[in-house]
Amino acid sequence: MLMKANSQTLAEQLAAHFADRIRNYLLAGGARLPSVRQCAEQHQVSPSTVVAAYDRLLAQGLVEARKNRGFFVREVASAQDHSARGAIDSRAEAAPLIHPPINAAALMRGMFHGMSSKPHPGVGVFPADWLANSFMPAAVRRIAAGKAEFSLQYGEPAGDLGLRQTLSKKLVGLNIHAAPEHIITTVGATHALDVVSRSLLRAGDYVMVEEPGWAVEFARLDALGMRILPVPRRADGPDLAVMARYCELHKPKLFVSVSVFHNPTGYCLTPGSAHRVLTLANQHDFHIVEDDTYAHLAPEHATRLCVLDGLQRTIYASGFSKILAPGWRIGYLAAPPALVERLLDTKLVATLSTPALLEKALAWCIDQGQLRRHAERVRVRLDQARTRSVKLAVAAGCSFAAEPAGLFGWVETGVDTDALGQRLLDEGHLIAPGALFHAQRRPSTLMRINFATTQEPGFWKVFERVRRGM
Repeated sequence: MLMKANSQTLAEQLAAHFADRIRNYLLAGGARLPSVRQCAEQHQVSPSTVVAAYDRLLAQGLVEARKNRGFFVREVASAQDHSARGAIDSRAEAAPLIHPPINAAALMRGMFHGMSSKPHPGVGVFPADWLANSFMPAAVRRIAAGKAEFSLQYGEPAGDLGLRQTLSKKLVGLNIHAAPEHIITTVGATHALDVVSRSLLRAGDYVMVEEPGWAVEFARLDALGMRILPVPRRADGPDLAVMARYCELHKPKLFVSVSVFHNPTGYCLTPGSAHRVLTLANQHDFHIVEDDTYAHLAPEHATRLCVLDGLQRTIYASGFSKILAPGWRIGYLAAPPALVERLLDTKLVATLSTPALLEKALAWCIDQGQLRRHAERVRVRLDQARTRSVKLAVAAGCSFAAEPAGLFGWVETGVDTDALGQRLLDEGHLIAPGALFHAQRRPSTLMRINFATTQEPGFWKVFERVRRGM
């Protein structure tokens, strides 16, 4: 809140307010600042005060003025000079090079920037009290109390053998048959995706990625110099016509897909769509990396590409950070035998090894049934939270662009969620605007919510009040 009694002028306070958000990545590169009139009304100051504040931001190099359009946060320079691209449609022939709205580091800093103790609908993890348990610390103590020679040297290149054997048995429950020697542990599921990209792709290669999709994936591939081909994600699966056109024109090397509880829509792949995707992969000789980050929340019978394919063209990636603890960072991938050595070499170059102590502790938690029981409790709690959250969202005047499922809801708000997000930041709530989930930033009235953090009426009351004022 701006205060006249402050030692700084109102213009200085307002400029500092926006500068803080820009430097903490809560205002992304390319984001538009409120118009002078809107900002004056919102902060109850004169238009001249806003102009003076924006002039200060210009002088600091934090924003830029665009003629007849307003003030925008300056873009962070990309690793490559990517050209802009319009919406994907019949212009797929244009061989797009997509420059994501923000880079991965910026997004993660913004999404997890500690700004208040209030619920944050935009975060991608469960609340800490949902994940609290006693079996994980007990497992670490148990392993550490035994012979700990393993901690005095690098771990096994592919990861702890005991964990890989346990994972092999666990995957059978999903009808995925992968021998321990075809499994590689990683530092979380995101690292697994990165290992695949660095092993199979070279700068300039084309990669198909579902859209809307997680901005970190767009930004990660962009940082590696890949040409991103966004594929619209529908309720039954990816838009096959767009995929086929991309295959004819660009010969993509990889398709990145979230088959089960797709982020942000919650969609699950159907068997028919999965079959046609695999047919395209065989016809046009590309691999598929299947990101199953939300496996612990999904039914075992859910359709997965790697089940139908038998890990021939598919690579399966998953992890335990979502269900256990974000800080543990244990993930893994299961790959076709012919690719294992290439993937392993990439892992070793990047990380040398993965933490054997935590991997052995995790194997114990899985073998003892602790993880299964914990996941069951979280799923029950999530189902209850989702029911409450959906009722509150609808009562607040929202609708769902996709049937609510999994951890996230894809919510239609009826207003520009970039602007809404800045207003809600003033109230201490961080949301995930729809623009974050597109390969190229564009205005959106959608937002992704976390059902676990939006099940109480407090946020929705603030949401209604702020939206009415826009």
